[in-house]
Amino acid sequence: MSLDLALLCTHTPRMCHRDRVAPFQQPLVKAMDTASEQLHRVNPDVVVLISCHWMSTFDHYVDATPVHQAVLTAEECPDMISQVPYRYRGDKELGESLAEAGRASGIPVKPFDDPAYVWDYGTVVPLRYLDPREQISVISLSVCWSADLDESYRWGQAIGQTLQRSGRRAAFAASGALSHNLVRGPEQWPTTMEMALDQTFIDLLKQEKLEDARQMLPPFAQAAKVESGGRHVAVLLGVLSQYGPYNAELLGYAQSSGSGNPVMTFSRR
Repeated sequence: MSLDLALLCTHTPRMCHRDRVAPFQQPLVKAMDTASEQLHRVNPDVVVLISCHWMSTFDHYVDATPVHQAVLTAEECPDMISQVPYRYRGDKELGESLAEAGRASGIPVKPFDDPAYVWDYGTVVPLRYLDPREQISVISLSVCWSADLDESYRWGQAIGQTLQRSGRRAAFAASGALSHNLVRGPEQWPTTMEMALDQTFIDLLKQEKLEDARQMLPPFAQAAKVESGGRHVAVLLGVLSQYGPYNAELLGYAQSSGSGNPVMTFSRR
C-alpha cells in the first residue's frame, strides 16, 4: 500500500457550519468539496492530519486513540464553534508506528491513547468537509513549537516513509494557512506583498520545486507570518519529498481576517 494523496487545506472557523459560510468564503467551500471528491476517489484507509491549532510545546504528539469521539467547543471562538460533535475511527497501530519512526530519526515524538482528549478546530473543521460521513480513520498530529523548520521537515520525511510502507492506503493533510498576519474583519485580504509571496510559494509547489520551496519557507514564514511559523508546511514538504512525482492543483484561495488560505491537492502521477 502507499501514500496516495496529500493536501494543504483550510480550517478557518467561519467555515465550520456550511450553512453559515459568508459569500466571500464560498470559493473555499467549493475547493474543499472538490478535495473531498479526490480523497474519496483514492479511498484511503486513513488520513493523517497535522493541525496548526494543536500546539504542543516540547514534544510532537500523535493521537493514537482507537476511536475519536467528543463534542468540541473551540476555546478561541466559542460563538462560532459550539457543541460540535464528531466521531472518527483511529488507527492505534499506525499511530504508534509513526511515533516510533519519528524517534528513530532523533525527533521527540510521543503517541497517546486517551478517549477524553478533545480535538482542536483545526482538525475538526477540515474533516467536516473532507469526510463529512466520518468514514475514514484519522490520526491527528500536533505542531511542536520547540521544533524549528528543519526538524519539522525531517518529521515529515519520517511520516512519508512510514505511510509508504504501512500496508495502508493513506492520505496526508496539513491544516493551516500560508500568510497569517491577522487583522480584524473576516473579509480582509492579506497585503499585496503577502499574497505575492503566497502565490510564489504555491507556484513552487505546483512545479514540484520542493527544495526551492524549502529554501523559501524560512524568509517567507517570517515576512508573511505564515501560520504556526510554517511548521505544518515544513512537515508537508517532508512528506512530499518521499512521495515521488505528483500533480498539484490549487483548488481555491480566499481570505480570512487578513490570512491567505489555499486548498491544494497533490496526487500521484
